[in-house]
Amino acid sequence: MGETLHITSGDCAGGSLSRSGLPGEVFVWHDILYDGPRNPGWPDEATLAARAKFIEAATGGGLRREPILRTLRAQYRKLAEAAAYARIVLWFDACLFDQAMLAHVLTCLALKGIRRGDLLCVDAFPGIEPYHGLGQLLPAQMASLYGHRHPVTDAQFAYAATVDQAFATQDTALFSRLAAGDNPPLPWVPAAVRRWLDERPHPETGLGRLESLALNAVRDGHQTPGAIFAAVAVADTPPQYWGDTTLWAKINSLADREPPLVRIAGPAARLPQWESPLDLKAFRITAVAM
Repeated sequence: MGETLHITSGDCAGGSLSRSGLPGEVFVWHDILYDGPRNPGWPDEATLAARAKFIEAATGGGLRREPILRTLRAQYRKLAEAAAYARIVLWFDACLFDQAMLAHVLTCLALKGIRRGDLLCVDAFPGIEPYHGLGQLLPAQMASLYGHRHPVTDAQFAYAATVDQAFATQDTALFSRLAAGDNPPLPWVPAAVRRWLDERPHPETGLGRLESLALNAVRDGHQTPGAIFAAVAVADTPPQYWGDTTLWAKINSLADREPPLVRIAGPAARLPQWESPLDLKAFRITAVAM
């Protein structure tokens, strides 16, 4: 094994980190750990199978179940090997996506007896406005952050286990306590939890926040996926936890409602949620008159 294992979220961030000149191996974690079926902590084979099925559905079949399952198995094997590295450095953003992932990774490390690591959680970078995540940074900018890392504390490991339990069980009472937390060991968690609570269906509209923002963008006259993405990104509060795959799923869900709230026209009945030969510019999304 190498001297240093860098663990991060997102292929863009991982690619930039790989080109940063920092020594060590870069390991990118892939999963949607704020949602879907799972148990707290280290997963068993049944949990991995359920996760693979969920991610296949979440990507509209753009990612297939068997390759997902192989990826999940491989990344837990890699995490189990982390003890062999002299240094573990965790690079994560302040958003919902990354905070749920960070809590899970810390919990799994602790369950394997690995209670060490350096943490870089980045919620801003000079000159980048709005800042949404590490994927926006150039390699040299990534390297400039390295000296700001801090050792993960025992309190952070313990708190991470509580956060992981909340997301795994979708415990509303526990979410409420985390959202209202004062000076928590991982200070970005309360805002991330509040963002997830915003995704729960509104009692009047039945829509979560991201669905509402997407619908507002369409009603404002944005018809192409790219234009809707840009409008929603401006309207949402940083940091942005979602990417195009998630937003396309929300737009599709608006079209699947009874009655539908939007109509999708183009080379397919629904927007592709992963890499596809279909041209996104050929799609048009329009609001259905109420």
